[in-house]
Amino acid sequence: MEKLGMNEIREKFLSFFESKGHLRLPSFSLIPKNDKSLLLINSGMAPLKPYFTGKETPPSKRVTTCQRCIRTPDIERVGKTARHGTFFEMLGNFSFGDYFKKEAIPWAWEFVTEVLGLPVDRLWVSIYEEDDEAFEIWNKIVGLPPERIVRMGKEDNFWEIGTGPCGPSSEIYFDRGEEKGCGKPTCGVGCDCDRFIEFWNLVFTQFNKDERGNYHRLPNPNIDTGMGLERIATIMQGVDSIFDVDVIRGITNFVSKIAEVEYGKDAEKDVSLRVITDHIRGITFMISDGILPSNEGRGYVLRRLLRRAARHGKLLGINDTFLYKVVDSVIENYGEAYPEIIERKDYIKRIIKLEEERFKETIDQGLTILQDYISELKVQGKTVLEGSKAFKLYDTYGFPLDLTKEILQEAGITVDEEGYTKELEKQRIRARSSRKEDNSLWEQDIYSTLGDIKTKFVGYDTYESDSKVLAIVKDEELVEEAEAGDDVSIILDVTPFYAESGGQIGDKGVLENENALIKVNDCKKIGDKFIHTGTIERGLISVGDEVKAQIDVVSRRNAARNHTVTHLLHKALKEILGDHVHQAGSLVADDRLRFDFSHYQAVTKEELKQIENRVNEKIYQSLNVHIEEKTYDEAVKEGAVALFTEKYGDKVRVVKIDDYSMELCGGTHVKNTNEIGIFKIVSESAVGAGLRRIEALTGLAAIKYLGEKEEILKEASDLLKVQDKEIISKIESLQQVLKTKDKEIEQLKIKMASILADSLINSAISLDGIKVVVSKVEDYDSEALKALGDILKDKLKIAAVVLASSTPEKAIFVGMATKDVVQKGINMGAIIKEVCKVSEGNGGGRPDMAQGTGKNLSKVDEALNKAIDIVKEQLKN
Repeated sequence: MEKLGMNEIREKFLSFFESKGHLRLPSFSLIPKNDKSLLLINSGMAPLKPYFTGKETPPSKRVTTCQRCIRTPDIERVGKTARHGTFFEMLGNFSFGDYFKKEAIPWAWEFVTEVLGLPVDRLWVSIYEEDDEAFEIWNKIVGLPPERIVRMGKEDNFWEIGTGPCGPSSEIYFDRGEEKGCGKPTCGVGCDCDRFIEFWNLVFTQFNKDERGNYHRLPNPNIDTGMGLERIATIMQGVDSIFDVDVIRGITNFVSKIAEVEYGKDAEKDVSLRVITDHIRGITFMISDGILPSNEGRGYVLRRLLRRAARHGKLLGINDTFLYKVVDSVIENYGEAYPEIIERKDYIKRIIKLEEERFKETIDQGLTILQDYISELKVQGKTVLEGSKAFKLYDTYGFPLDLTKEILQEAGITVDEEGYTKELEKQRIRARSSRKEDNSLWEQDIYSTLGDIKTKFVGYDTYESDSKVLAIVKDEELVEEAEAGDDVSIILDVTPFYAESGGQIGDKGVLENENALIKVNDCKKIGDKFIHTGTIERGLISVGDEVKAQIDVVSRRNAARNHTVTHLLHKALKEILGDHVHQAGSLVADDRLRFDFSHYQAVTKEELKQIENRVNEKIYQSLNVHIEEKTYDEAVKEGAVALFTEKYGDKVRVVKIDDYSMELCGGTHVKNTNEIGIFKIVSESAVGAGLRRIEALTGLAAIKYLGEKEEILKEASDLLKVQDKEIISKIESLQQVLKTKDKEIEQLKIKMASILADSLINSAISLDGIKVVVSKVEDYDSEALKALGDILKDKLKIAAVVLASSTPEKAIFVGMATKDVVQKGINMGAIIKEVCKVSEGNGGGRPDMAQGTGKNLSKVDEALNKAIDIVKEQLKN
């Protein structure tokens, strides 16, 4: 059998099924589209669910893909086993009600034996125990001996998720030889050892399971197959681990050079090399698809992968940022199959480098927190760190358990590993439960039961249409008619209503005839059906009725202004901030617009003014907006901008603003930029790591906003009794006066604090040669307390100080200690933490300086007494 590389296998598979009449689709984005049940695409079938359920019409009844996937529930096993990885590719061929077992099984056999050349005598298959049809095909048509066709139960060979489509499956296994087996007499297909490797799963979706558990045959059954590219590559290349496959090993070798470590020489170092190799592949593709590191959702998955990889780099002795360099190797090995990562190389590397730098800061924070935990344990006289705290250090700050144990050991402290493991398992269960939510998408909603009903959209060319009511939904049920007062969703055969898409809101308007008036508040699209949601204002509406569908023209035109201006804004951002800028989301409403984009720092006032001016220049140049349909390849070749997160078909709609901007877009637009009138930015802010947001107005909304600003300016000039142009200089003059007054007040405070300090020194107590001041003072904020603490330290030389004050809402605590006192065992971070707890608050900090607040003002005196007790206890230890 020929040793084929991963890239060769991928191409051979896709080409083979193209020869069988399949449409080759590129890998879908890792971000699920219209599927809230998944954080990330985790199988080849996942992005095709709408085609299997009938919610959308597939571009072809036969499809083949190589889908990029991410799975993280078993993340802790990555690098430690030969097969576990968070990133993988899934080869698949799919039939949506076209061919079935008689084609799928022989084609699978033809591919593995004739195209890949796997030895027939080393191939086995499993089938569902009751699937005689599959047995007959494998035995009679393919010619596989009965003893190599293993019947297995529902748990192994029947695919179902709750109710809905389901069916038996058949798996193909490769026998790696007796030497790889467990030696048991029962060793065979299904054994847990490494001898028989399942590499291709063929699912025959031929039933629909109802709520009573009955199985009904589907009139048009489906085929869904999945073969792990990495797994078949291990078989073809005769290696034991996915990390030894050519493409993946190339990345491992690159990491080895950076770390100056030879792969295969040290088991622990090999784990780290494999973790980095696995994670950097997923990281690269996630960022390429528009995901950014954050603390929730898929952004958290990305951050976790990135920080785990960075941490393993530290374990290899790599102290500088390095992951962004490894992207070069990922692109070298995967760029031919996925050219988009070549185009987005600089963007991907910048995001990774930025996150690596942030992680270095986070590790330092984690060290501080761990030191606080150690001090706290010493105060309490304990020698075991809670498992939940060790897990927090791991989960939030990237501290591996081994590092936590190592630092604790130096302080004579151990960790509750059982408690840590329990927290880790809870996290795994949470991760797995997200997969179980998969059910929801397979349950057919009310619109999926409507079969081939379709809506023709005519809203690009007209604001109204004569339409027919095809379906009415009321209270989540199909009804034949509805009356005044009812909230309904109506499907028409033809509509001018734009359905919410691409960030643009759905149209509003009315549906009307002699008998009824429906006010439409929104329009959404499910598959090919446009759902007009609203309230019946008068009369009765029935399925089959003819209506006049009319959109709110003013609202549509305002939305069109805002949509066209997002294209101008996108281009202006690239020109002024740089080519790294990519659109990351938008809201195009009729009264405002919001535009999210990739950028690594706040946009300066000067840059915002440049951007705003550039957009307004293009508005007043009266540029024509041209819209035409092209093939995707033609459009991209001509320079059209495609969005990371969108998936495009063969035919795309190109919106070109003369020679200035060209993007792929399905939204509504003005015909000339002069229709926009004016563009005004109202805010710029951060919405995530490396992600910024601009909010803006156009047309009359912008004019109204500027009018309001003018009113404020007039009021300010009246109050200051100056002309508009003199407002700034007048404010600056007043600020200078206030600054002078503040300095005078500050000097008085220092004098008063010095007098107060002398009084507090007289009340200080002595403990082991240390002056201890614990006192409550009135009307001091935290900064004033700290200043007073500094004076006390300077005057006493060797001192521990705990001060408290209060406002009507809270108590304020500050603790300070001189260097000599800290060396004697005093830790203000631990002291203030316990003090704040007494007054039902929180606090902490460094051994020499800490602060916090309390909610219960009545317990301030009790808290201060606690401070004295803790100081005594720390000095004893």
